Amino acid sequence: MENIKKRLSDYIDRLNEEKKPQAHGNHTETSEMEELMNTVRKIRSLKEPTLPEADYPEKLAESVAKQLSAKSTVKKIKRTLITATAAVAAVVVLVFTLSSILYPRNTDIVYAMEQAFQEVKAYHGIIEIVESNSEGKETTQAIREVWADKEGKYYVKELEGSQSGLITANNGEKKWQQRPDEKQVFVFPAFPDPYQFSFELGKEINNVKNATEINTIGEDIVSNRAVKILEVTPKGGQPYRIWVDKESKLPLKRECAMLNSIQYTTTYTSIYYCDALPEELLAYCIPEGFEEINKNPEQLVNNIEELKELTGFTPRIPVGIHESFKRDSISLANSMKTVKLNYTSQDKHNRVIVLQGKTEGELIPATTAVLGTVNGNVAEIQSPVQRDYGILSGGGVYSGVTDISSIRWQEDNFEFAVVGNVSLESLVSFAEKLADGPVVIPAGDENSSNKPQIEVPVDLEIEENEQMSVDAGHSPWKLDPTYVAQVFVSLKISPEGIQGDYPVQYEDINLVKNDGVNAVLELSKDTTIVRRVYLKRLIRQDNTGIWTVVGYDPVSS
Repeated sequence: MENIKKRLSDYIDRLNEEKKPQAHGNHTETSEMEELMNTVRKIRSLKEPTLPEADYPEKLAESVAKQLSAKSTVKKIKRTLITATAAVAAVVVLVFTLSSILYPRNTDIVYAMEQAFQEVKAYHGIIEIVESNSEGKETTQAIREVWADKEGKYYVKELEGSQSGLITANNGEKKWQQRPDEKQVFVFPAFPDPYQFSFELGKEINNVKNATEINTIGEDIVSNRAVKILEVTPKGGQPYRIWVDKESKLPLKRECAMLNSIQYTTTYTSIYYCDALPEELLAYCIPEGFEEINKNPEQLVNNIEELKELTGFTPRIPVGIHESFKRDSISLANSMKTVKLNYTSQDKHNRVIVLQGKTEGELIPATTAVLGTVNGNVAEIQSPVQRDYGILSGGGVYSGVTDISSIRWQEDNFEFAVVGNVSLESLVSFAEKLADGPVVIPAGDENSSNKPQIEVPVDLEIEENEQMSVDAGHSPWKLDPTYVAQVFVSLKISPEGIQGDYPVQYEDINLVKNDGVNAVLELSKDTTIVRRVYLKRLIRQDNTGIWTVVGYDPVSS
């Protein structure tokens, strides 16, 4: 028995060192030893080992007896039963040791936090959020007043920071954000509500409870209160620190892990506990002169850490943006799926919006877009923007602005877009700092290497007249290369004229190339006699120039 205990102890030590035990897979081991090692591995894979029931040894003995060979003698059966029972008893003793070795936890303080929060009905505090970069520079990002209760109701007002005056509240029946700068009130469903506010006590305690490891690493003073400092390692995440009040047993401060060279420290500079929230704070009303927005509202958040909690991923941040631009807000759009970073120039005349979210399909460029690359990935480049990103009217950011450009691409299962009323060169700078790679925009090639199999004669005088007609507001479809290709191919199929629907659908024509001067489009259906259409801007080589068909490739026999 002593030999078995020692070998089991060695086996456990090797597992704790993340190394393969020498006895693992050794076919010379006895069946009893193999069973014990298998039991240890199962316990090792559990988060919280469950102790066997009192009658477990007898049940195991019965199971072992049934599996023994019928040819075995009664004496051998008894000896095996005694060995198995003793082995189980040894494993039961080892469970306690395994639990403490494999899953170290500061269970006393976690239990104390849970018990303390059970006594809390509501609380009111002032939170300070400090942002630090990798060089150690600290900036007070925001100071906010919070009221919250255990029923999920809350009232949060930004006192200082870029979103000063913003109010976010949820009274259990309705959730809203009151934005004084825009004179608007955005309304959301009260439930589900993935966002409350940074450092909500109940959520913090739950995160600590579910952590993989908790260690007490020191003591400190926070807001004139003596605290213990805990280092918390969450499942699949980086360790962070939390400061717990020795008296109240509730958290007062949190320092998150470094994300994108940025670290946030959130502190309750003051906090007290009460029986309920003031009724007037949770009474929904629209201030005089404000507009209610309840269709496709955007959720403003305070920092990147909050975005990660809401989206489940860490969004990219453009690093090294020119000092003439400053990030003034962060929000979630498109039903909380799209991260939106808003940048404004110092003179307030220009804005750039950075959008990102998980891909929901392959990139399908706008038919009027130039095709370039971002960090080696195909990119849709529009100047001006034709695609609706859902931001042109949101919050009045681009109300009345027409000279908007965009760059859109997909990378690592995410889709990114940079949109703004700035020069394309400035937009390229934002995209390169976001993707950490070059942006390549093809120059219009008058001598393109893409040559059609069959050339189409062109009358330049007719094309010049068509351009003047489009300039006067007629036939705007000639500015869309896909539409021009659709008309051309349809007339090839029906030369006597098009009656009713086009024989070729707009959606069946794919943009292969567009450098701003030359375009190549390909038909994906086999019901046509044309495979590729070649177009060119002959009269004017900018976004106001019409497209002309200069050739095509027939469907090969």
